[in-house]
Amino acid sequence: MIDIKYARENAQVVKASQKSRGESVELVDELLKADESRRDAIAKFESIRSEQNTFSKQVGAAKGDEKQQLLTKAKDLANEVKAADQLRAEAEQKYREIALKISNIVDANAPVGGEADFKVLEEIGKPRDFAKEGFTPKDHVELGKILKAIDTERAAKVSGARFYYLTGIGALLELALVNLAVNFAVKAGFIPMIPPVLVKPGSMEGTGFLGQAAENVFHLKEDDFYLVGTSEVPLAAFHMDETIDNLPIRYAGISPCFRREAGTYGKDTRGIIRVHQFEKVEMFSFCHPDQAQAEHKRLLEWEKEFFKSLELPFRIIDVATADLGSSAVRKFDCEAWIPTQNAYREVTSTSNCTDFQARRLNIRFKDENGTKPVATLNGTLVAVPRTIVAILENHQQKDGSVMVPKALQGYLGTDRILPA
Repeated sequence: MIDIKYARENAQVVKASQKSRGESVELVDELLKADESRRDAIAKFESIRSEQNTFSKQVGAAKGDEKQQLLTKAKDLANEVKAADQLRAEAEQKYREIALKISNIVDANAPVGGEADFKVLEEIGKPRDFAKEGFTPKDHVELGKILKAIDTERAAKVSGARFYYLTGIGALLELALVNLAVNFAVKAGFIPMIPPVLVKPGSMEGTGFLGQAAENVFHLKEDDFYLVGTSEVPLAAFHMDETIDNLPIRYAGISPCFRREAGTYGKDTRGIIRVHQFEKVEMFSFCHPDQAQAEHKRLLEWEKEFFKSLELPFRIIDVATADLGSSAVRKFDCEAWIPTQNAYREVTSTSNCTDFQARRLNIRFKDENGTKPVATLNGTLVAVPRTIVAILENHQQKDGSVMVPKALQGYLGTDRILPA
């Protein structure tokens, strides 16, 4: 939720942000109008209530017929207070409903545009020239069958499309990646967390996943629980309605994640690139708002360091404004090279959400200037399926085996995965 005081004083900036996201500019005027109505309703309620409090003292001091007359008037005032309170509550609710529809104000340095308008910041590593090596690379599905590591056909029989089994070395590879990521995060100072993955509506709404992202959220209507698409949600809500100190506080969440993948019919249906359930290790940071940009760069550097250890060619992109999540002011993606697609594909991302989520979740800190919302940031350290895709395809050999990056060899107990 944006700072309403900032919106009052900088309406054109908020409108420009909404426009660059491809979202409603008119909502800003609606918000300011609702805010004015809300403040008027609050002022009227407080005025009548103050009059009631003053009048109550007169009633207490009165006697006889005078007291009876005053009691009658007091009853009328009580009804007025009740009515004014109802109008105040309605105005507050209308204001909140509109406020929740407005996304965070984009960083002025973020590239403006849609999905294709990102800016490449850095390319790390060089894709292999398989032609020079004398063979055509196999995709991860074929490699998964050769290695008996991935089974999507049986998963489709059991659960439907966009599900998979990791079997044998595939399962061990997932565990190796998760353990490598957790150990990496702990060494960097993160507190490991295994959070709940079923959350209440307030947690999902507070992190901004019931707006533009709602179509991709699994909702258990009977119990009114949501399955999280990222442990960012329970990690952010961990300190909901709290005042915290000793910033920054950094957590690393290890959890399964669930996404409906609505609107992607026919896209990435082969293999395990776009699936409904996957394991992820997520970094999450609560920090002082003045440190948010610096913390964002730190999260990106940790992501880069982790992927360098996997010996994968990848690049860093600055995501364009219309492709940002509603909570993020700026987002950097790490994209791994996928040889058989001859393209880079997103494997991790990191977002600066400033104080947007903290305002919704009521998470604050105290300093010499008073009590204020904290800043929240998130960054994926490893999303397992796409990372497995990148490892299999980039490290494959002519005979169908796959070389294991040195960082993972101690976890897998081998330097090469052989055909089964």
